[in-house]
Amino acid sequence: MTVDPALLAILVCPLTRTALRYDEAARELVSEAAGLAYPIRDGVPVMLVEEARKLDR
Repeated sequence: MTVDPALLAILVCPLTRTALRYDEAARELVSEAAGLAYPIRDGVPVMLVEEARKLDR
């Protein structure tokens, strides 16, 4: 599964309003600035801070 590049270009972290990067192996959208990874469920990015996983730094 991949994320549409046009969608990735407009999505931002809801917490920091910074760009996201797609982690294909984990199927997550990663916000380096916030230290969070947002899941993608059934092809839909879940852009809720409460649903995000904290990244190990």
